[in-house]
Amino acid sequence: MIQFGTNPIAWANDDDQTIGANISTDRILEEAGRLIGFDGIENGHRWPNDPAELKSLLGGYGLKFISGWYSTNLLVQSVAEEIEAVQGHLAKLKHNDCKVCIVCETSNAIHGSDLPVNDRPTLTADEMVAFGAKLEEFAQYLADQGVTLVYHHHMGTIVESPEEIDAFMAATGPATHLLFDAGHCAFGGGDPVAVLKKHVGRVRHFHAKNIRPAITAKVRAEGLSFLQGVVQGAFTVPGDQEGGVDFKPLLQILADNNYDGWIVIEAEQDPDVRNPLLYQTLGLHTLKRIATETGLI
Repeated sequence: MIQFGTNPIAWANDDDQTIGANISTDRILEEAGRLIGFDGIENGHRWPNDPAELKSLLGGYGLKFISGWYSTNLLVQSVAEEIEAVQGHLAKLKHNDCKVCIVCETSNAIHGSDLPVNDRPTLTADEMVAFGAKLEEFAQYLADQGVTLVYHHHMGTIVESPEEIDAFMAATGPATHLLFDAGHCAFGGGDPVAVLKKHVGRVRHFHAKNIRPAITAKVRAEGLSFLQGVVQGAFTVPGDQEGGVDFKPLLQILADNNYDGWIVIEAEQDPDVRNPLLYQTLGLHTLKRIATETGLI
């Protein structure tokens, strides 16, 4: 079953918590759940850590807890240490009947810093193979707990470019799946349609993030940080006329491959410049229209 969700970073940013700090938690949930009508919402720094409290809070606004970002540190710690570290997050996922755990390696990531996004870390081919082996072991542990690991390729991290996505997928096994993010794919230099076609068999989560190509090009050319790009408007939602990603062929690929899961609008912007209620409404209506046209729903 296809379900449509959002992420609270459209209202209140997680990497720079000054962005949207003036927006109340009640407003975020009221708009996402009751006014716009999303089925669920991903994790954010505003949500309670207690699994039962979280379920009750979101449920009061008609929202399910979809899942949420989990930062791995497998480049600097063992799989056993990672398994110990994930217990609190895993409990939250299980109590809320989440199907996936969204994972990204952040031990050396720069997306939350003031460094130019161009200066991100990279791995050698051998290092990627070693990392993939550790992540697969971690993914198998989660699978044994009934939760599927979906890896989030992301700007400013070791898996950003289409070549790195290919290498990562080759370095991991059947327990590791992909969170495909259209915006990060395009920003990272990839053709979203080509990348999704190649890896759709292992895609278990979909982020419908759009980009403004003129601004992402500026981030690259001027050596701006990831967060500077966010504030300047690098990301937007499906349906925005300034957006560079065509979502119809992407949703057609999902439909043709019997995708079953969440489609989440994860598109952080400066809420003082671009009203989240308006943009998220546009995004959801656009996705539902395209999903109907493609036979996804």
